[in-house]
Amino acid sequence: MLTLIEMTPTPVSTGIDTGGLADFLRAFFAPLFLVVVSVVALFFLFTREITRFVQFLILAVAIGVIFYVPNIIEVTAKAIAGALGIT
Repeated sequence: MLTLIEMTPTPVSTGIDTGGLADFLRAFFAPLFLVVVSVVALFFLFTREITRFVQFLILAVAIGVIFYVPNIIEVTAKAIAGALGIT
């Protein structure tokens, strides 16, 4: 019985393996995102536009959280639905 199981061929994958694609893109664009945020933040600080700096900082943090923690939207939606009593 064991030799019969060992002799059965494993199915060949027909599609492209994209398991690590999201991790690769996140690792590639994360430093680029941080550099752009830093440069724009320094620009707002040097031009003394504090209101725009704060607005940009809040927006950058929100985008960064969604970017670095991609399942936060799903978890938040489930938590809101659970709090509202929706199953």
